Amino acid sequence: MIEANKNGYNSGANAVEEEDTWPGIDSRFRLIVVAALRSKQLQRGSHPRIEVNPLKRRNTSIALEEVKQGLVPFTITHEEPQTKVNSSQLPPKVL
Repeated sequence: MIEANKNGYNSGANAVEEEDTWPGIDSRFRLIVVAALRSKQLQRGSHPRIEVNPLKRRNTSIALEEVKQGLVPFTITHEEPQTKVNSSQLPPKVL
């Protein structure tokens, strides 16, 4: 669980640095994207998937904890590579 500092807020930056403890997360950038999207869901009224008082913890902290516990499903999609365009298919240059 993410520890809270003396003000009651967690130190999310320190928690993010421990990448090996995040199930299914292969980089800190993916973690940020997944947690940000989940935080946006919480902001829009979604219920937390962990037992927590949402009035005492920020949505970002709740989202990070949910991701850390593997409670936020996500799918990694790979875009199709763009097809190369032959230069003969391009319109002539205008001088």
